[in-house]
Amino acid sequence: MKGNIKIVTIGGGSSYTPELIEGFIKRKDQLPIREIWLVDIEEGKEKLEIVGNLARRMVKAAGLDWEVHLTLDRREALKDADFVSTQFRVGLLEARIKDERIPLSHGVIGQETNGAGGMLKAFRTVPVILDIVEDMKELCPHAWLVNFTNPSGMVTEAVMRYGAWDKVVGLCNVPIICRKIAAGALKEKEEDLFFRFGGLNHFHWHRVWNKAGEEKTAEVIDKVYATEGGLKKAMQGMNSSGVRNIPDISFLPGQMRHLGIIPCMYHRYYYITDDMLKEELEAYEKGETRAEVVKRTEAELFELYKDPELNVKPPQLEKRGGAFYSDAACELITSIYNDKKTHMVVSTKNNGAISDLPDDVVVEVSSIITANGPVPISWGSFDSSTRGLLQLMKDMELTTIEAAVSGDYDAALQAFTLNPLVPSGRIAQTILDELLVAHKKHLPRFQAKIRELEAK
Repeated sequence: MKGNIKIVTIGGGSSYTPELIEGFIKRKDQLPIREIWLVDIEEGKEKLEIVGNLARRMVKAAGLDWEVHLTLDRREALKDADFVSTQFRVGLLEARIKDERIPLSHGVIGQETNGAGGMLKAFRTVPVILDIVEDMKELCPHAWLVNFTNPSGMVTEAVMRYGAWDKVVGLCNVPIICRKIAAGALKEKEEDLFFRFGGLNHFHWHRVWNKAGEEKTAEVIDKVYATEGGLKKAMQGMNSSGVRNIPDISFLPGQMRHLGIIPCMYHRYYYITDDMLKEELEAYEKGETRAEVVKRTEAELFELYKDPELNVKPPQLEKRGGAFYSDAACELITSIYNDKKTHMVVSTKNNGAISDLPDDVVVEVSSIITANGPVPISWGSFDSSTRGLLQLMKDMELTTIEAAVSGDYDAALQAFTLNPLVPSGRIAQTILDELLVAHKKHLPRFQAKIRELEAK
């Protein structure tokens, strides 16, 4: 019997889409899918057709009767959808290259979701996600929005705060990788460990316990994070882990021992900024920023995807980074649909889980996924080594989103000043101005300021 679920993916021409389709196929007995709609924009039409045809071949090879639709008409796709996933990049990879190279040209961290580049990505993305939400209110008012468009936490916050849409969950692959690293270090099965995560997207910490209820956090820190080269060693053999975005540089062992909780990999940008910047500047000089490498990798992937004989996700997709995003999205959708009460780490409304932050902000925390969405697991309070930095980062996110929604240049500059990875004062202003002009095509709310800057 044909299924009844309609799933829409915005940014359907993404190179990640084959993993998404694979994830749905793996869960075919739990998800009665009727149709999948892959949506993109005119500039992504060629990629949409390539990856969409691969998706159709994958579904056919799995012996399924799902309808796979390809369209540039978002509203057509959204009509009566049950789940909407978002994986789009405003400005495509060319925009990411600018986000990375312009800050680095001033000797400042350039990264997709952190620092100046991450804030510009939010400026471009937030207005688009809010437009999508307005369409959903009209066309599929009961649908769940599953977001893994970066910066995922800020995008999810914007949907709740400014879009007034609570049926949204933000996803990231980093907590999945953190779990695998800890399990490997402890030589335990991942399913035999209990994890608790708390913080923000790309800015969380976690703790871990074994089956006997013994906390193993300190042991993981000693073996992985407080040993020179420990993290690098732990990452070996995990080429599919999706952390290729971040250079493998060790944390400072003493600091990690004092911290007492396990940081995520992105914390290296904040805990060892100089080391990370040095690595990025070397890549910048060689024309090998992460964005430039990814662009070449994507070109190779789409050549593979064109093969009419290919009907499975190719292993080369692992080189793209970001593994597990799509599979996590499929599991989240399955858990909501079946009320599975799966334990996942997601971006959702705090609701008291982290007592150091307001209840109504979005945090990334361990949650139980129910038919009513995520139920956050309490983290409690952070101590003085982390609390202030967490609060600063949340306020930076909120100010960034305010600027993205309003197009207020002063708010944007304030957000830059709050961000620990952006030097304050004239340098921040210079980088902001250059990024605004460079991205003018995709920043309609900043047009008045951009015209002023160009007239100088």
